[in-house]
Amino acid sequence: MLLQTLITGLSIGGVYALMAVGYSLVFSILNFSNFAHGTIIMLGAYIGYFLVSHIKLGFYFSFLGAILGAALLALINVKLAYDPLIKRKAPPLYLMITAMGVSIFLENMVYVTVGSHFYSYPEIFKKSSINILGSEIGVLDFFALIFSFVAIYLLHLYLTKTKIGTAIRAASYDMTAASLYGVNMSKLIGIVFLLAGCFAGLAGVFMGMKYMVYPTMGWITNKAYIAAVIGGLGSLPGAVIGGVILGVLETFVSVYISSVIRDVFSFTLVIVFLIIMPAGLLGKYLEEKV
Repeated sequence: MLLQTLITGLSIGGVYALMAVGYSLVFSILNFSNFAHGTIIMLGAYIGYFLVSHIKLGFYFSFLGAILGAALLALINVKLAYDPLIKRKAPPLYLMITAMGVSIFLENMVYVTVGSHFYSYPEIFKKSSINILGSEIGVLDFFALIFSFVAIYLLHLYLTKTKIGTAIRAASYDMTAASLYGVNMSKLIGIVFLLAGCFAGLAGVFMGMKYMVYPTMGWITNKAYIAAVIGGLGSLPGAVIGGVILGVLETFVSVYISSVIRDVFSFTLVIVFLIIMPAGLLGKYLEEKV
């Protein structure tokens, strides 16, 4: 029971980490909370669902389609909504307000075009569980756990072993200095949103498979924002640690106390962190943070 709970918690934490990484990638560069990221995750879940259920592409091609679709939507979002503000050197607060507007707009577009129906992914795996050391582990949980951490590790390699990754890390410290060294910031911001969109697509498919697909499922991604705050906004390792802590905490509370009050523990935890460690576990203190 303990091992089963732990693996389930790590699996949920891994998906939270996928979502939190998207938040942190954008925050590390532009210093604002991109609340539209949750809506991109929701749209990624829809894309994956329609590809696998209606187009019948097969799970892995649908998975890839959701990732690419969410990445493209994230790029369109930054080009249409944020770039004009960035070119005018608008403060981060304006970007955050715009992100809220984009989120509301996209959510209502789904209501108008697709409707408010709830959709469930078809059964993907032939077996629902596997036996590990005497504990029955859900195949989806096991798959999400492995895939989430592999994806995050590949992102780590990309950021540390490539020139673009080095440019992203440099810009996260000082955008002005990075641009003086020849970094094309407009192109770099586009790449950051593409990466965040890829992780949104990944997380959206896992969230859709584990729960259901519906227009307001983006609110679940508030948990990812909590994870990013716990780990430290702008810190990718912090986002992963925060996601794992939150996922394991919620699962143990659900199993050993009550699933009804698990959100109470989540929000209490983030309040405690904001009081004691406002920059999170691995975040950096900033003069201006929104």
